[in-house]
Amino acid sequence: MALSRKKWNNILIFATASMIAILTLLGDRTAKLPSDAAPLFDDKAPLAQLQLDELWLSKGSQWQCHEDVLNCKTWATAWSEIQLSPVADQQGLAEQESLDAPINVTILVANNSQGQAWLWYQAHGLLVSPAKNWYQIPPSLREALTPITKISAAPVNDATSN
Repeated sequence: MALSRKKWNNILIFATASMIAILTLLGDRTAKLPSDAAPLFDDKAPLAQLQLDELWLSKGSQWQCHEDVLNCKTWATAWSEIQLSPVADQQGLAEQESLDAPINVTILVANNSQGQAWLWYQAHGLLVSPAKNWYQIPPSLREALTPITKISAAPVNDATSN
C-alpha cells in the first residue's frame, strides 16, 4: 500500500516536530547545573593565574592570556566561574582505563604564592585536586574551558622543487 503525498508530508511534519521537541528537552536538561555544584573560586579567593600546558591566563587590571589564545575573556571567565560537583565513586574513577590522558592545570589563587597542580580529564569533564579528590564539571560549562588558539603554519619543505 503506497502512502499519498499528503500522508508523507504529515509524517515528515510530525517527525520534525518530535525532533525539535527532543532536542529542546535535552538542551534544557544539560544547561541546568546540578544541585550539588559549587564554585571552585569565590570573592575571598578568586582565580589569579592558570597554566594549561603552555597556555596561560593571568588577572591584572584585566585578564591577559598567552598570545595564541583568541578567546581570552571567555576562557578566563569560564575558569574563574567554574562550578564542580564532587564525584561519589572516586576509587572506581581512579582505576578506569578508559580515561584519556590528563592535562596538567596549574592554578594560582589570589593571596597565595604557591600554585596548585590539578589534573583535567577533558573528554570526561573531570578535575582531580592536589589532594586526589575527583570533581565533575557540568556538561554546560565544559566547552568554554578549552581555549581557542591560533593555528601555526607548518614550515614548507622545499626539497621537491629542486
